[in-house]
Amino acid sequence: MTMADYQPYCSPFGCFSFRSWFSRAFHPIPMPITLEAPPPAAEKKVEQTEVGNYFVSNYPPFSFWQPDQVPVVEAVLQRPAPTDIPLGVYFHIPFCRKRCHFCYFKVYTDKNAQEIKAYIDAGMREMERFARQPYIAGRKAHFVYFGGGTPSYLSVPQLRDLTSRMKDLVSWDGAAEVAFEAEPGTLNEKKLEGIREIGVTRLSLGVENFDDHILESNGRAHRSGEIEKAYRFARTLGFEHINIDLISGMMNETEANWKDTVAKGIALGPDAVTIYQMEVPYNTTMYQQMKAEGKVTAPVADWQTKRDWVSYAFDEFVKAGYTVTSAYTVVKDPERIKFVYRDALWEGADLLSCGVASFGHLGGVHYQNQAEVGPYMQAVDAGQLPIFRAYETSHEERFVREFILKLKLGHSEFDYYHNKFGEDPRQFFGAQLKYLQSEGFAELTDKHITLTRDGLLQVDRLLHDFFLPQHRQYARYT
Repeated sequence: MTMADYQPYCSPFGCFSFRSWFSRAFHPIPMPITLEAPPPAAEKKVEQTEVGNYFVSNYPPFSFWQPDQVPVVEAVLQRPAPTDIPLGVYFHIPFCRKRCHFCYFKVYTDKNAQEIKAYIDAGMREMERFARQPYIAGRKAHFVYFGGGTPSYLSVPQLRDLTSRMKDLVSWDGAAEVAFEAEPGTLNEKKLEGIREIGVTRLSLGVENFDDHILESNGRAHRSGEIEKAYRFARTLGFEHINIDLISGMMNETEANWKDTVAKGIALGPDAVTIYQMEVPYNTTMYQQMKAEGKVTAPVADWQTKRDWVSYAFDEFVKAGYTVTSAYTVVKDPERIKFVYRDALWEGADLLSCGVASFGHLGGVHYQNQAEVGPYMQAVDAGQLPIFRAYETSHEERFVREFILKLKLGHSEFDYYHNKFGEDPRQFFGAQLKYLQSEGFAELTDKHITLTRDGLLQVDRLLHDFFLPQHRQYARYT
């Protein structure tokens, strides 16, 4: 078998090769759904994990974004500032202590303090140029998000410098959420105090697993002892929302280990837990090793095992008082704990995104910055916006985008889309919805769709059927 011998996923709407992959990323009425566990199947088909992934983070797929549409972003920036669209601000911090074997984000592990300062300076010049444009000038941020990479890699003085300059350009006053990703091994009491001091309300800890051998074999930089130490001190600082990330199906992970990881996650007691299923995108060290060895199947759990483990985790967290609120999340108190950045982005909020390789969205136009730090900084130094490619969405595409992304929440009301877009999903997606129902992936009424647990656990695989025909082939991130 060669690297070309991939079995596509097929449905009545066509076949899709999951060699294509999407970058991770990100309801008018909060709709927490506690979904029942599916009945045990008599026999389950083994679906090995191969290179590529299912995860759908945006629409249309990134492979359709083009450099010749960059001028459309610049034209949007000359429009008057809207009064009815919330604005988010994202800053990408691409520095890490170590590159995880499954990581596909743009990260650097070899930059010194001087290089980091130069990068922050470039990012602030980029944001300053955005902030002067009519479309952005005077608007306040509804939410702020620091992603990476590892935002907590920065020192406290670097964080203070970065955020004070950001606030001068786009005000955070009254922001509903300031989210910050952190690697437990980079956190000490001084760092956590600094993170809280700059205004972070949602702290997300990249735990992934509690076993040191699994953390090490997957290339994670932190160890289990650092997780609880960081979490316990963070709890004393008044963060409104502490989330931990877990990944099912990592290299060397067993069922016993997964159950132990779930038990330790429950014992920790975070406000929310985000659980991903392990994937192996192309630009990862894990894929490079597979390629060198001529392997197709990744050295991680198969898809059904990963789904079973996530379902087990959902059940255990529900027993502990949590609610399943999406395909990936359990929340202790859904009335209090929200994912502001996620919900706002899925509903079409503007996202002013700065930093190398970052993804943004302004006035219905998607854009991505230069993917390498050299070209990125050269463009900024030349007084240009460092945008590499863009895509102007149509009304129809915005409807499809919002429907498929919000289906990850497990429940959608059809009237919402009719009122917002003038489209009835029952007619637009009639065949797809009936397919989900016939296969036991969803329950339909004349008013809404609710995914079953089985549907929720593989929602990203199923969403490709909802793509417009022109986006069902050559859908990949490059």
